[in-house]
Amino acid sequence: MTRPECIALQFDLNGRIHDINPHGTGNINRTFLVTTDTDPPEKIILQQINPQVFRQPGQVMENMIVVTRHMLARSGQQDSIQPPWQVPRIVKTRKGEDYHIDQADTFWRAVTYIDNTLSYETVQDDHQAETAGVALARFHRLTRDLDPKRLHDTLPGFHHTPEYLHHYDQVRHSGSDRSMEYQESARICSDFIADHRSSADVLEAAKKEGLLAIRVIHGDPKISNILFCAETGQPVSLIDLDTVKPGLLHYDIGDFLRSACNPAGEETMDLEAVRFDIHRCRAGLAGYCSEAGSFLTTCDIGYIFDAIRLMTFELGLRFFTDFLAGDRYFKTTCDTHNLQRARVQFQLAESILNQEGRIHAIIEENAP
Repeated sequence: MTRPECIALQFDLNGRIHDINPHGTGNINRTFLVTTDTDPPEKIILQQINPQVFRQPGQVMENMIVVTRHMLARSGQQDSIQPPWQVPRIVKTRKGEDYHIDQADTFWRAVTYIDNTLSYETVQDDHQAETAGVALARFHRLTRDLDPKRLHDTLPGFHHTPEYLHHYDQVRHSGSDRSMEYQESARICSDFIADHRSSADVLEAAKKEGLLAIRVIHGDPKISNILFCAETGQPVSLIDLDTVKPGLLHYDIGDFLRSACNPAGEETMDLEAVRFDIHRCRAGLAGYCSEAGSFLTTCDIGYIFDAIRLMTFELGLRFFTDFLAGDRYFKTTCDTHNLQRARVQFQLAESILNQEGRIHAIIEENAP
C-alpha cells in the first residue's frame, strides 16, 4: 500500500479506495484524486500541505473552514446564480478532525471533488476569459462581508513586492554563482528588475495611505484554479483555497489577468509567443466588472493597471530569485526551469507596459 493510500484511509470515506492518482499541476502542494468503489463512486481531493511554504498549516485549515462556511451560507442565498456556485467541502478524518497529521508531522487534508467540471492551464478564448472574470468577482462578492480580521495571515509578505525585492537583493549578494552558468538569460532578468524596481511599492503605498482597503482574497486565482461546467462552460467554483487570507483585491485581479491574458502560458519555452492579449484583457475585465460594481471604489479602479503590471513583475522576480537560490520554493523539472519561467513573466510585463494606454482605456470602459 502506498503512502497516499495509507493517508486516505485516515479520512471518513464511503466505501473502499478503488483508485488514487496524482492530480493537477500545482507548484506547491502534493495533490491526489481518490476514488472509492461505491455506486456512484465518491471522489475526494487529498493534499499534503507543503510545510516549506505554509509554516502554520493548522492556520491554513482554519482559514479554509471560515471561508468555505461563509461562502456556503452566502451562495445558498444567491438563487440567481446559474449554474449554482459550488464550494469544496472539507472531509473530516475518522476521528472527526479537519486534517490528519502523519508520523512525520506532515499535514494532510481532504476536500470534496467537484465533478462534471473542467479546468484549463491557459484561457481558451475571449469568452472563457470573460467567464473566468465572473468567477473571480463571484468569489469576491461572496466573501465581501466576511471580516478579513477573522483570517490568519498564513503567508506573511505574500504579494508584498518590496519584500520580494529585498529577498532578491539578499540572495543575489549571497555569493551564489549559479547565474554565471546562464549569463545571458540571467543578465536579461537582472536588468529588467533593475529597470523597474522603483515602482514596486505602488500598491503598498496606496494601502498605507488608506486608498486601498484590506479584504478577503483568494491569493492564487490563476485560470487553472477555476472550474467550469463541462456541459455549459460556465464557471462553477474557484478552488485551491489554501492561499485565502487578508489582502488587496488588486493582488487577485492583477494575478488573474496576468495568467488569463498570456495565451502561451507560464511554462512555454517560446518567448516570442509570450504577449499580453489585449482582447483577453477586455473580456476578462468585462466579466469581472459585471459582478463587481457593488464593491469596487473609484480608487480600486484607479489601481487596476498597476496591479496587472506589478503582479506580473513580482512573479518573474520570485521565479528568478528562486533560481538564484537553488530552486527551493517552486517545483522544477530541470536546472533552468525557474529561469525560463522568469523570462516568460518579464516578457509578459514588457508587453503590458507597451500597451499601457490601451489597457487604461479598457479599464475605463468597464468601470462600474
